[in-house]
Amino acid sequence: MDLFQAIAAIKRGEVIVFPTETLYGLGADALNDTAVEKVFQLKGRDPHNPIPILIADQVMLHRLVAEISPAAQMLMQTFWPGALTIVLPAQADLPKPLLNSTGGIGVRVSSQPIANQLVKDLRRPLTATSANPSGQPAASTLQQAKSYFTEGIEIFIDGGKLPSKIGSTVVEIIEDKIKIIREGEISALKLRHAMSRRTLRH
Repeated sequence: MDLFQAIAAIKRGEVIVFPTETLYGLGADALNDTAVEKVFQLKGRDPHNPIPILIADQVMLHRLVAEISPAAQMLMQTFWPGALTIVLPAQADLPKPLLNSTGGIGVRVSSQPIANQLVKDLRRPLTATSANPSGQPAASTLQQAKSYFTEGIEIFIDGGKLPSKIGSTVVEIIEDKIKIIREGEISALKLRHAMSRRTLRH
């Protein structure tokens, strides 16, 4: 699959399926309200359950988040690019379905080359919720993703069989402390170890 076609589809407001470092994801322009709504409709996802997004770099991060605490900065340096989604206070005027009840947005930099290239070429953040209807097993192969979305999606990017069954770990930083929302590929033990090393350095 030529990534140029995928980028063109995303710019038209379409949703694609693409590989991340954990599972296949539904990719849409995260700043396009209509495209984000389409992702929710495809998944049958609760509109109050926000979806994570992929970013390319710190420049894109600062366009989306209002504040980055020292703890968040340390986690980024330790685990990015990689399977850690960090929920941070969002800038104003972002699409509401991306935000949690406290106004946070979940972001990460992917270590999967195709996913990373998509975000860089798009120059906008990309939705990264798993490519499956809500309540169904997440797709670790392209065939599985295609079986879920025979209608509504035209572009599927093959990244082979993906390694994860549980997706990224999701954490929120509250008052410079870490709250684990979902334990995924990065274990709570690794996170606690990273936080304890930071405490020792201070």
